Amino acid sequence: MIAALLAGLGALLAQTLHVALVLALAPLLIGLVAWFAMRLLGARAAPPWQGWRRIAVLLRKRPLLVEGAGPIPRIAPALACAATLLAAALVPGFARGMALAPLADLLLVLALLGLALALRVLVALEAGSMAGGIAAGRAFALLPFAAPALILLVLALGMVGGGSNLDAMLGALREAPPGLPMMLAVAALAVLALCGAGQPPLPQALPDTVLEASGRHLALWQLQGALQTMVWVMLLVAIACPWGMAERGAGPLAWLLGLLLWCGKLALAALGLALAQPLAPRLSVFRAPEILGGAMLLAALAGALLFLAMGLA
Repeated sequence: MIAALLAGLGALLAQTLHVALVLALAPLLIGLVAWFAMRLLGARAAPPWQGWRRIAVLLRKRPLLVEGAGPIPRIAPALACAATLLAAALVPGFARGMALAPLADLLLVLALLGLALALRVLVALEAGSMAGGIAAGRAFALLPFAAPALILLVLALGMVGGGSNLDAMLGALREAPPGLPMMLAVAALAVLALCGAGQPPLPQALPDTVLEASGRHLALWQLQGALQTMVWVMLLVAIACPWGMAERGAGPLAWLLGLLLWCGKLALAALGLALAQPLAPRLSVFRAPEILGGAMLLAALAGALLFLAMGLA
């Protein structure tokens, strides 16, 4: 009884620490990507914590809304930020077996990201501008190309993990030997993460100028965009390199080691995104269907090879 209570308290503490770290590191990750990109070009760059400075300044300002604005622009920033934060809380970071591990389903994570995208599109349409309508149409136009790739990827990873629960999936991936199918699945996930899974290139789904937000509403949208990027990077890091996480019921020392390794993985992922910045012009909405089709092919090949390997085993 006491051991179960201590294990539950440890899982709750790990979950709380994970959420706090995600909130703190999400804007820093965006700033680190920009810093790496500028330093690779030999130019001076703003410090990585510049994003938090901008958000802190905007949080002190009162938002301006057009006369007759409905409730959507008022509540959508907080709802979208909360949905994206919940998605980030479900993705394992430095430890497995956290309090929300039973709910950490990959399909639920993708659904929460889709909800945040829908809220951004509704706000863009509420603005009533031509730019908002065009951006919203483009965001939804790419979803039919991204959805099949995501479904095939979930099926392929589910074959390894025995389901779509991320905590169990990562445990199975640690035991499974790396091979061609997993390399294909990771490549498909990398393409989806770089494209934002059917959205314009990272880090945000719609520009803030299209949303016509200001003040603390704009701060919440910028935080939501940073959290969205954090979710995709965390998914890629966790699936591509599931080793080094603290096990269920581990103590603070294992958490510290897992945290150091997790921060190192995030830094390497930020460097990879910075190296991929020259590809951003090619990831326009006109080329995205071709790129997402390639991701769907990679995910289908990974699933087929895993199915054949399981049938022969």
